[in-house]
Amino acid sequence: MAEAKIKMKHEITIQNLEDIDRAAQEFLSGIGDNRIIAFYAPMGAGKTTFTTALCRILGVKEDAVSSPTFAIVNEYRDASGEPVFHFDFYRITKLSEALDIGFYDYVDSGYLCLIEWPENIEDILPEETLKVTIRVNPDESRTLEWES
Repeated sequence: MAEAKIKMKHEITIQNLEDIDRAAQEFLSGIGDNRIIAFYAPMGAGKTTFTTALCRILGVKEDAVSSPTFAIVNEYRDASGEPVFHFDFYRITKLSEALDIGFYDYVDSGYLCLIEWPENIEDILPEETLKVTIRVNPDESRTLEWES
């Protein structure tokens, strides 16, 4: 008989920009072995800002991080020299565009993949993708939610 996997809900609230590094550290501690992270959020909710904070905590040089809106993917190096891949699929209109950049090579690499606008490539996201929702609260704080 197969074991039933229990889904655990996780939630982190980011009160303001001064709180983002704490939230990024807590997030990285809470994602376990997940290496493919997809951020679902409306425009302006802070996907790139949070990704920048994650990279800062990982030891990526601050000036290296930028939104890959035009390049689709940026590659950074963390403090130990390991690659971190940052995708922005906002401008993707066909799945073939994601496939043409070698999307599967990146996600199969075992390195951390941070994905903005995953809804535009939903059909090719690997099953093991950790799907994170960023919600903007009435007080302008942000809440990250995911299940593992």
